[in-house]
Amino acid sequence: MLRQLLIAALLLPFAISAQNNPNEPTRSGAIECLAPFFHGVASGDPQQDRVILWTRVTTDSANAVVNWRIASDTAITNIINSGTVTTDDTKDFTVKVDATGLQPFTWYYYEFETEGKRSVRGRTRTLPVGDIDSLRFAIVSCADYTNGYYNAYAKITERNDIYAVIHLGDYIYEYGGGTAPRNHEPSNEILTLGDYRIRHSHYKLDEDLMRLHQQYPFFAVWDDHETANNAWFGGAENHTPGTEGDWFDRKAAGVHAYYEWMPLRMPDPADTLRIYRKFGIGDLIDLYMMDTRLQGREEQNGHDTNPARTLLGAQQRQWFLNETDSSTARWQIMGQQVMFAPLRVQIGPFPAFYPNDDQWDGYPAERTTIQNHFLNNNIPNFVVLTGDIHTSWANDIPGTGYNASTGAGSVGVEFVATSVTSQGSPLPVGQGIIQAVNPHMKFIDLSNHGYVLLDVNKDRTQGEYWFVSTIDTLGGTDAYTQGWFVNNNERHLRQAAAASVANPNMIGVPAPTWPIGYNPNCNPTTSVPVAASRETVLLGVYPNPFNSEIMLQLTLNDEAETAAMIYDAMGREVARKEFGKLNAGMQELPFDLEKLSAGNYYIIVKMGNKTNQRKLIKTK
Repeated sequence: MLRQLLIAALLLPFAISAQNNPNEPTRSGAIECLAPFFHGVASGDPQQDRVILWTRVTTDSANAVVNWRIASDTAITNIINSGTVTTDDTKDFTVKVDATGLQPFTWYYYEFETEGKRSVRGRTRTLPVGDIDSLRFAIVSCADYTNGYYNAYAKITERNDIYAVIHLGDYIYEYGGGTAPRNHEPSNEILTLGDYRIRHSHYKLDEDLMRLHQQYPFFAVWDDHETANNAWFGGAENHTPGTEGDWFDRKAAGVHAYYEWMPLRMPDPADTLRIYRKFGIGDLIDLYMMDTRLQGREEQNGHDTNPARTLLGAQQRQWFLNETDSSTARWQIMGQQVMFAPLRVQIGPFPAFYPNDDQWDGYPAERTTIQNHFLNNNIPNFVVLTGDIHTSWANDIPGTGYNASTGAGSVGVEFVATSVTSQGSPLPVGQGIIQAVNPHMKFIDLSNHGYVLLDVNKDRTQGEYWFVSTIDTLGGTDAYTQGWFVNNNERHLRQAAAASVANPNMIGVPAPTWPIGYNPNCNPTTSVPVAASRETVLLGVYPNPFNSEIMLQLTLNDEAETAAMIYDAMGREVARKEFGKLNAGMQELPFDLEKLSAGNYYIIVKMGNKTNQRKLIKTK
């Protein structure tokens, strides 16, 4: 996002945010009949013969034995592969399986089971090989839970004409606060591993996000808010070491929780900070999911032209250059976080300037290195996908001698996706003034939320801007606004006459949707929305093991008297805390246990007539 000092100086007040209606459903909490897989299922990082499958178990046991199976039919009868895994507190009871033995470019259906209870059934698809005519993707980013409802996610799910979702980061936000009912947990700014786990847990209980994960595989990468705003390798704008601890500890906690809670494959287990990776999608696309944030970025420092300055880091940059140089795919598509094309602003008689050193404008020499690589090695069809700034842009990437009228001198093109919900940042000048200074910017929208539909075939790649009618309430509509495309071997944008039409071969049979047929534990004949029936359940205890204080994450179906009791190995009660009568919904409850001696304990949480327990370990 724009640097905070620049926001104060440059940006106008912006009023688009969730005006939370107290009668609107909260979209959080555990759906009763989905127990113990309250967080749904997800898939991601497909290869030609495998895909990552994900879920999370909520249990009173110290560990959970989970069976998984993947099949070619929605009834999960023609099973292609299956297995058993164990999860526990060390993984936050998340489950991640690399399901192998699959066929290329095939729809599959999967589910999990533990103690006789099954998860919802998910749908996924493997990568193609060889000759591929066309593919479609939904491009999303920046989904601040507190700023509105995930209607963009819902509309993508309803389409059923895309292959996968490309999530470019800011899947969660680290900030504290929020306004009911779209507040999030923890209420504080998240700093520790337990904090990041709770925040991921809260986000993944949103029904629209669960449905999106259920229907499509994800290609995901983090941006800054998965750790802290305007992060770089050695720090972040939103991190104060004196009061918020060591940055590297905080960064490690955010990365650890992200890998636990997201359906992606760790590219290099020996390098847990690495997330950049490549997907060869037949002969049509090489998709590079890049990290412009945590591993190699030097601190933001204005429009610094020092040739040694790096956003990617030397290792990632060389990897990208080598991979694109040897690629034989038609399109080279780079999924990354911050705007690649230059953005200058001019206000009145004052000189033009670059307002955002958090994007590639703060690292122009490295950008030039990448542009020259594509030009000097005659690598065509360079397409950049970008998130981060909560606004929509379709850009040529201007090189030396760029001509805005003809597109000559453009190195490639860029599609910048707006936010799912996060508050926009309009510049204090209109689109026309921006384009007068930046003629390579062909489309700009500074206020709407939604997603980009990316339609790729052998002749052209088209980015379409689809905006939702509201984020303030559930539902609404989505609509095509504009489309821009780049022809094979041209390097510059042209405006599309209309929205693209899906290839019928792309459309698969959806996974069973809720409430009817969604889950065998749910009543398939009910006329009451499943969302109305919430579970009273303890979702987690963080951290565990712990030093002094624990945080309880729970959800209540109705208001209930709530208390927590700690018992030692002899069954003696050694600590108790009465929380009183709590309102229905999500709750985070702190419990100070500093006076306890190190050892093994049990916690029993009483929520009205419901009790849950966990084993606890105090380390000192």
